[in-house]
Amino acid sequence: MPKQQAESSWRSPFFWIVVGLFGIVFILEFSTPPDYVMSYLYVSPILIANSRLSRGAIFQIIFAAVILTLLNIWVPANEEIHTSMVVNRLVTVFALILTGILSDRYRQTQQILVQQQVKLQAQEKIMNVREDFASTLAHDLRTPLLGAIETLQAFDRGHFGTILSTQKTVLATMIRSHQNSLRLVETLLDVYRNETEGLQLQLKPINLAVLAEDVATSLLSLSTNRSVYLNLHYGESDFRKFLWVNGDDFQLRRVFINLLTNAINHSPRGAKVEVVLETQSAYQVVQVLDGGAGIRADEKPYLFERFYQGQSDRLATGSGLGLYLSRQIIEAHGGTIWAENRHPQGAVFGFRLPALPYSSS
Repeated sequence: MPKQQAESSWRSPFFWIVVGLFGIVFILEFSTPPDYVMSYLYVSPILIANSRLSRGAIFQIIFAAVILTLLNIWVPANEEIHTSMVVNRLVTVFALILTGILSDRYRQTQQILVQQQVKLQAQEKIMNVREDFASTLAHDLRTPLLGAIETLQAFDRGHFGTILSTQKTVLATMIRSHQNSLRLVETLLDVYRNETEGLQLQLKPINLAVLAEDVATSLLSLSTNRSVYLNLHYGESDFRKFLWVNGDDFQLRRVFINLLTNAINHSPRGAKVEVVLETQSAYQVVQVLDGGAGIRADEKPYLFERFYQGQSDRLATGSGLGLYLSRQIIEAHGGTIWAENRHPQGAVFGFRLPALPYSSS
């Protein structure tokens, strides 16, 4: 392999350009008195060689430049050798060697950077293929899941014969399981769609209080099965408030569902999940409080990252997409979402949206 590199260096046109420059500097060096140091001009062919030729050829060129620089002390014959002349040439030799070393290191650094860039591009390509595959797979899974849910619901309604009460319980469990799978598939699709196309919002005046009440009602069966009590209140006031925002009803409903489902699933039996709705200055604030295990300090920065699943019991289940999608939706509305621990036990997941003046819409 080194032999092949040497042959390619000799055949390279840049090698002959370097030889030509070397010849010019050689003539200037040996046609002038030794007191005049022209050897520093060897820097030019060294730098040119560093950009195109092999490392072996470069070191040979540096070695030749050093020998010729020192040789000019005695050739052509000089009757008197001055100390200053020797020192000047030694300094020049040092500069030539240092130039060669630094240029070689720069070249190696550039090669490493190019290799890293190629690796990153390959990894990015693999990630794009994986994401396209996941998106296509999720899209293809949606249709059979919908068909299975419709069929099970038809069985439950007795379209295929009489259904016993014990069978209804089994069917209800199967329908709920398929609906959970469908929600996961739709969440996965939406996450990829939002990242590629951006989240498209249908904005209109929305009362977050009404939205929270609707979602809480729809999750009563889940909270009942988990023996978790849902409670909505309005901060220090017990009176119902209006929390108007300019938002997308469908998307904000998903945020409520994600946060409430998360709180219900991670609360112990007999616990209470509270939804606190407040108006703070120019913002409407929603907080979901649970009585679960809380959040570890090292997990807080990653809670809303895609596919993140922590090591604690609280984050051991789930796809890691619900909170990430919730963050996408809230940030698209110009708001912020956060999570913190609740004292003495539990966690608080909240979000803040710009308030809209009261509307009767």
